Amino acid sequence: MALDTKLANAQRSRAADAVTARLNSGKLRLYTGTRPATPDTALSGNTLLAELTFNATAFGAASSGVATANAITSDSSADATGTATFSRWFESDGTTVVLDCEVGTSGANVNLNTTSIVTGATVSVSSCTYTQPQNGS
Repeated sequence: MALDTKLANAQRSRAADAVTARLNSGKLRLYTGTRPATPDTALSGNTLLAELTFNATAFGAASSGVATANAITSDSSADATGTATFSRWFESDGTTVVLDCEVGTSGANVNLNTTSIVTGATVSVSSCTYTQPQNGS
């Protein structure tokens, strides 16, 4: 029989709060290229476009498993030119990976005004959310 664990909303919110607490003062990095298979997979051929900083309290309390980021400090000078295809989120040490997720201009975990990044330009996040999956399997 296949595993089919489903979390109650209150537990999804607790889990989301535990994950997002790891991001306090952490880094949100935008990359080009194919997103690695998992956050534990090393980057390969991806270009770092920009690095933004999560607030000291990165996210508000989750509701129904969804946490919304507080203000994220913009990158005032992008590192490279390219199209942002995914983001990798790090703890405050800048090396411990928490998760990878999609970027876009709407409907993504990380929404930007544009995914076309230009070297030296300011890069800002218009909205950012983390959703704890209901399925635990």
